[in-house]
Amino acid sequence: MKALIFDVRLNSLFSIRIPYTWQSALIYPVLPPSAVIGMLANALQRVENKKHPREYLKELESKIIWVGARLLSPCIVKSYTTSAIFNWKIKMGGKATNSLGREFGFTKNVQIIAVMKNEDNLLSMLLLGLKRTSLTMGDSESALTIERIYPIYNIKEYTIEKEIETFFPFPFSFEQIEITAGTGRVYMIHEKCMKDESKKNLPLITYIFPIKEENSILFPTTLKIKPKNKINVLELETLNINNNLPFPQGSLLVKNTRS
Repeated sequence: MKALIFDVRLNSLFSIRIPYTWQSALIYPVLPPSAVIGMLANALQRVENKKHPREYLKELESKIIWVGARLLSPCIVKSYTTSAIFNWKIKMGGKATNSLGREFGFTKNVQIIAVMKNEDNLLSMLLLGLKRTSLTMGDSESALTIERIYPIYNIKEYTIEKEIETFFPFPFSFEQIEITAGTGRVYMIHEKCMKDESKKNLPLITYIFPIKEENSILFPTTLKIKPKNKINVLELETLNINNNLPFPQGSLLVKNTRS
């Protein structure tokens, strides 16, 4: 397994809408797995452009093992009321607009990780896409800039029962995991973009994001967790401890539920 890791800088407000929220559109404070996959598939399609965008999405999803993102800087989320026109032909004095609530976020930096099968050609094309194409965070208006791309890391996977520390969102339930230190926010997220062909559905999964709120500002933090049963984790495979790691040595990625 290989890990593609890069840091981005947000150039504007962003809006990553939580599914099934429309007239009061709520947002995620950081990219959920499905949004990361969509971003990478978009970069892949733009740089190669040999087939339909959905084909690139399907190809990438078959190679993805784990994806995630975390805040590197504080984040502010605010609500705004917008006015949408829904009727152009009305009688004098009639109502033609509708008030819609929408959240926007702003932060400086976000870190993104994609762990995938050993596919050198795919990784090369993704790196090229990240360097050459325009990327957005959530919607098409939320432009971002790549600030740093880390070396490609090897990843090892193993099963644990001991307490661990993690910086990244992970699937959560009280029946499986105990939080021993830290705070977070629980969201329902999509792990994939494409529906499961066997079940014909796209379930929302309960995730917890390591985030703490102080004075209405969201800050990145860590969570220490203890599994009640065995869980699978992923770790960067490094030979030497150095200062160029994307996050502190010993921190782990909790394996998600995707196959």
